[in-house]
Amino acid sequence: MQKPYTLHSLQKRIKAIFLVLTFLVCSLGVRLFVVQIINGQSLQAKATDQWTRDLSLTAPRGTFYDTTGDSLAVSYTTYDVYVRGREVTSPTHTATILSSILGLDFQDTFEKVSRKNVSEVLIKLQVEAEDAEKIYEEKLDGVYLTENVGRYYVYGNLMTQLLGFSSVDNVGQAGLEAFLNDYLVGTDGYSYVQSDLQGKEIGGSIRYYIAGTAGDDVTLTVNSKIQIILERILEQAYEEQQAKSVTGIVMNAQTSEILAISSKPSFDLNDPPRDDLFTLFAESRMLAVTDTYEPGSTFKILTLAAALEEGVVSLDDTFYCPGYRIIDGQRIRCWKTIGHGNQTLAEAFANSCNCCFMDLALRLGVDKFYEYMQKFGIGQKTGITLSGESSGILMTISQVKTVDLARMGFGHAIAVTPIQLLSIVAGITSGGVLKTPTVIKQITDVNGNTTLIPKVTEKRIISQSTSEIVNQLLQKAENKQADFTFVEGYNVGGKTGTAQKYGENGQIASGKYISSFIGTYPADNPQYLFLILVDEPSAGAYYGSLVAAPYGKSFFSQLFEFYDIPKDDASVVVEEVIMPEVTGYSLTNAILELKRVGLNYEIDGSGGVIKDQLPPAGTILKEGDTVLLVT
Repeated sequence: MQKPYTLHSLQKRIKAIFLVLTFLVCSLGVRLFVVQIINGQSLQAKATDQWTRDLSLTAPRGTFYDTTGDSLAVSYTTYDVYVRGREVTSPTHTATILSSILGLDFQDTFEKVSRKNVSEVLIKLQVEAEDAEKIYEEKLDGVYLTENVGRYYVYGNLMTQLLGFSSVDNVGQAGLEAFLNDYLVGTDGYSYVQSDLQGKEIGGSIRYYIAGTAGDDVTLTVNSKIQIILERILEQAYEEQQAKSVTGIVMNAQTSEILAISSKPSFDLNDPPRDDLFTLFAESRMLAVTDTYEPGSTFKILTLAAALEEGVVSLDDTFYCPGYRIIDGQRIRCWKTIGHGNQTLAEAFANSCNCCFMDLALRLGVDKFYEYMQKFGIGQKTGITLSGESSGILMTISQVKTVDLARMGFGHAIAVTPIQLLSIVAGITSGGVLKTPTVIKQITDVNGNTTLIPKVTEKRIISQSTSEIVNQLLQKAENKQADFTFVEGYNVGGKTGTAQKYGENGQIASGKYISSFIGTYPADNPQYLFLILVDEPSAGAYYGSLVAAPYGKSFFSQLFEFYDIPKDDASVVVEEVIMPEVTGYSLTNAILELKRVGLNYEIDGSGGVIKDQLPPAGTILKEGDTVLLVT
């Protein structure tokens, strides 16, 4: 017999059911809270991904400008071509059209447009607008075009190493394009379209477009007009001297801002040699920043400044050069093996006498010499905002022997980068204050807000009075004939350099030299500094005065003409002279003949008879030009 329900048992059952329902409601509430609040955004994104298809819209890279506001590298619209295989109705027809317009292999294109197991396949990146228009007009099912960004370099092969280039997917690969990539890339946008479960676009559905944000713009310190002059000079030197490479820098001496910088050979940034990686990498390197070299006589500017500042030499001192010094039992030659004889400090600097600068280094001593090298920044990076900078090479002070110190005095047994040397010379000649060299003026975002201004540090390395004396001697060094004659009527100063190169075995490489020239204008208070470095000239001469200095003269002449800079002394007139025939003469008679017509000379060899001369007899030269005598 079934037991009848009691009021008590009914209450218990109702209470149990209520507890179960309460538990279920709470569980459902917790689940809804987790789904909607905690996981809401991620689930919404997954849902959106299932019923939409999106295509990325690449943001324009930032624009490069020169210091005057001229555009150097700009972005322009290109198109990427995608195919959604599930929507293609005729793979053969579609592949034929696409391969024909885009210049692609038909079979490869056919395989891509036939794929139905993936949502979409990339056919080609960065298609030019003309070809994209042709594809659009074909109205091909399943074929989509999205905006991308191409890069155009306004001056082609100008600033090849400085600007660098980017890949087809807009990632910087060299130069400032790579170094500043995080600033230049911007934020990509997207285009969305609704689709069904198979990934096919739903006709008449809503399209969404989210615009991207362009990258930051970069304003450089470079002046494109001066850059054009520099690169013409470098190209001329590279071809005429049959050199391995030629490097040049133009700097504002007062601010250490780079006005122009380049190396040759180079390539057109709009058509980089991507199929020749050796050439691509070799010609992309900023040699002025990455490579070190033994500077030779241009380094004498630093030795001179240190000796004057320390008070171990004065303009009244005289030096005797018999053509060599014997130090630690080693015979170290002056470049003029017959010697310069007695000379003042100014004459020794103008003559680039090695013996004089060995004496100055020895007067300073190792500790004091190294104190100035440390102060100048030898063996240290300059901090310029470019990638791959080398620090130069300076021997450990404990290893330096007297003979090493003597060689350092005239720029041997020490290595610098071109940018390092020129920035030090800028500090010495602009009042004695060394500044961080820079090539970037500022970086700004799309709203005009400044996002970066490179930090420039300053420190005094010599006194103002020492700086003035160095400038005076630099003016005398290049104007051997008379004041303002290096570039007729202009107060240009300068110093040449010639240094031997070393092979992989550490020994001097026979017949391989680096010829260089540093020029200053105006010499008494420089605004412009110019450096040219000719690596392994092979056209017959190798002295800096013969190989590099003429291009310095040409650069300043073109600069003055372009900016219509008036002469410092219009009364100066440099006469033309004819190179005499001195082949077969004794060295003494040849020198007398050259002096008679007003020509300077360099001597290659240690003999007493002239066996060759450069240039040949009958060549028209300017009074004060330098010629080569081979003994």
